[in-house]
Amino acid sequence: MPLQFNTVKLFAGSGTVELAEKISKSYGKPLGDKTLSKFSDGEIQPFYNESVRGSDVFLIQSTNQPTDNLFELLLMIDAAKRASAHYITAVVPYFGFARQDRKDKPRVAIGAKLMANLITAAGAHRIMTMDLHAAQIQGFFDIPMDHLDGSIIFVPYIKSLNLPNLTIASPDMGGSYRARTFAKFFNAEVIICDKRRKRANEIESMSIIGDVKGQDVVLIDDICDTAGTLSKAAALIMENGANSVRAVCTHAVLSGKAYETIENSVLTEMIVTDTIRLNEEKIGNCSKINVLSTADLFAHAIKNVNEHGSISDLFDIK
Repeated sequence: MPLQFNTVKLFAGSGTVELAEKISKSYGKPLGDKTLSKFSDGEIQPFYNESVRGSDVFLIQSTNQPTDNLFELLLMIDAAKRASAHYITAVVPYFGFARQDRKDKPRVAIGAKLMANLITAAGAHRIMTMDLHAAQIQGFFDIPMDHLDGSIIFVPYIKSLNLPNLTIASPDMGGSYRARTFAKFFNAEVIICDKRRKRANEIESMSIIGDVKGQDVVLIDDICDTAGTLSKAAALIMENGANSVRAVCTHAVLSGKAYETIENSVLTEMIVTDTIRLNEEKIGNCSKINVLSTADLFAHAIKNVNEHGSISDLFDIK
């Protein structure tokens, strides 16, 4: 007798509609019908226009510009729970507040832990995300977490460039492990840009650890916010004799003048994913940004969760 799996229902949060549509197309199932109503004071109320009783519900919503998108996700989880969904998975391609993963100074919040508590308390049974700012955030959850790895998307693309003298670089000390993970796929050297900050989003100084002369350098990062770190690191690498420098970044937050900063930088190319919806007008004026889709990876992960398959199979780079 063939195995019977629960019906899958996919729903999109308003902040991640485009990616959710791509995921649903890749999965082969249309998005569920949901409405988001707003009161005149801005209060939101999502509700489902179809039954989710007994279904495996996957709620797709990144939490960039975190408060509105986060709270919409929490309400969607609560509504699905109260509508008797069998299993609720929060699919959070970009996990906001992840940079607040520890007390790095006195009297600050640990926002990533609070996020974990809120999502769990709302009623999610599982969370699925990609390239957390700090891998230890997985331990903040007492429910299963699927932490997908963006390297499965980026590595084949970098290989397709056939860069003759490839060197992998980290834009800061904190990203050195991520850079080394990429480097092992290419048997490449790793260099590190050591930066010191005055305050958030403001760099005081930067220096390079390693030799980049004559190399084609690829900077690896998880989040690009203002693009200040990556553009400064790229300039420093070129000043030290590199042939070219590109940047790979999973989550393109791109706040403030980030688009202009990237376009005016020495970067040959900035490779990002679609975990965050990009500004269509600004990206149209930025020729250096290349967007790779995460839709197939998330669709496969959703299928494996529903069918009780292995998520680790999705980490094999062909």
